[in-house]
Amino acid sequence: MPREITSFSNSTVKLIRSLRDKKARRSSGLFLAEGLRILTEAREEGCLPELVAFAPAGAQHPLAKALIDEVEAAGGDAIETTPDILSKMSGKDNPQALLGAFRQPDTSLAALDRAASDLWFVGEKLRDPGNIGTILRTGDAVGAGGLILIDDCADPFAVETVRASMGALFTQKLAQASWDEFLPWLRGGIGQLVGTSLQTDHDYRDAPYEAPVFLLVGNESQGLPEAYEAECDLLVKIPMAGKADSLNAAIAAAVTAFEIRRHWRNR
Repeated sequence: MPREITSFSNSTVKLIRSLRDKKARRSSGLFLAEGLRILTEAREEGCLPELVAFAPAGAQHPLAKALIDEVEAAGGDAIETTPDILSKMSGKDNPQALLGAFRQPDTSLAALDRAASDLWFVGEKLRDPGNIGTILRTGDAVGAGGLILIDDCADPFAVETVRASMGALFTQKLAQASWDEFLPWLRGGIGQLVGTSLQTDHDYRDAPYEAPVFLLVGNESQGLPEAYEAECDLLVKIPMAGKADSLNAAIAAAVTAFEIRRHWRNR
């Protein structure tokens, strides 16, 4: 049976509330996901929250009931509370029906099976959580293996990232590393490093993509460092027809990734 919480000062309420803070996520090893859709997609991927919180109305949907039952059967914590306390946990006036606290996965390069896919995203110093979430969602849509975050990126387990991924955080592999760690790992196996850049005349539609591709996208405002571009096997550019010189990082990643897939199908 779910346990009931009716006090705002309850330690579990404080824990879930704290997961909106990066420091608390790091110390606890947990992250927060909100909403029946995202939690159901996580469940379908075999990922259950260690703790699920809900107001009575939020548990009426059959998928919600199934999720709560599975969490309890797996030894997790199911918490029934009031809408006001759920709002405090989520930090929003109109919270989702369900909140889940998940254990963060291993994000080391060693945990990646690079042979699992012929296409991977690599993001360098991405500072916008929404961009990271969108790239994860794109990765799911394009059949990529996942996203490798290089150097000082935004937290991939931030609530904003999880929300923008629309559940893809649970379908895509995620790794974090420095450039000095990533490059030897990449060169330790097969893989074409393709960078998106303004410093090339190579049209992304005419490029010789060779699987597996590791598609490298740079920082939103600065792009890729020159030294990183020099390590790429191929640099590609998306031509702009208007006054803008480039696309948003997540959009550029999506456009290029789908073009890579088209190139391979046509070949």
